[in-house]
Amino acid sequence: MLTEIIRNAKHLVIFTGAGMSTESGLPDFRSADKGLWTTEQKSYLSSTDALNNHLEDFIAFYRERVLGVSEYKPNQGHLILADWEERGLLKGIITQNVDGFHTSAGNKKIAELHGTLQKLHCQQCGKTYSSREYLHGVYKCDCGGALRPSIVLFGEMLPSEAFLLAEDAAIQSDVFIVLGSSLNVSPANQLPLLAIETGSKLIIINKERTEYDHLADLVLHESIGKVLNQIDKELSANR
Repeated sequence: MLTEIIRNAKHLVIFTGAGMSTESGLPDFRSADKGLWTTEQKSYLSSTDALNNHLEDFIAFYRERVLGVSEYKPNQGHLILADWEERGLLKGIITQNVDGFHTSAGNKKIAELHGTLQKLHCQQCGKTYSSREYLHGVYKCDCGGALRPSIVLFGEMLPSEAFLLAEDAAIQSDVFIVLGSSLNVSPANQLPLLAIETGSKLIIINKERTEYDHLADLVLHESIGKVLNQIDKELSANR
């Protein structure tokens, strides 16, 4: 059924959350892992308050996060989505993830709602750098300004350009698939509703239940990679 929906879609848009990346082995930001910080500390160090008042701790935390992401790579699901875009099946991705795995996999039409850990930018002049500069001990721009990750911190608004791109994608979609998101975070969780309101089918693939399950045309509580791999095989068999 889902394979046919995707095959017949004229404007397929996919919305991804943490579950997409955890299948690469990357720990969920909120999960208990072997890191140096408690969940409470992580939340604080991801805030504008930490950036403005505890810069040294902020940088140490994000250096660790950049290093952590660099130890993982896009999974088969990411690669399948990149292939679907190249084949014209997938018109765009909206993601809540900051790991940059969709870009690394080869997708180009991406709205990164929460930014990306792959880049840094100067707080003074806005110049961008690779986040690997943190790993090389570079924390200041050529102009002397502090470098920070190009992600949305607690206390900041979503980047307007990315959100407008996401809204446009949701409105244009005729099939809107959610992969690995609990749909608890606002305003991103309004995008599936926007898609429904403009006539799109809503598909949710997430291991846990979401508050939007009852609104969806199809819900699968299964592994994202397993589902995508099966669909891709069925699509490829009829090419």
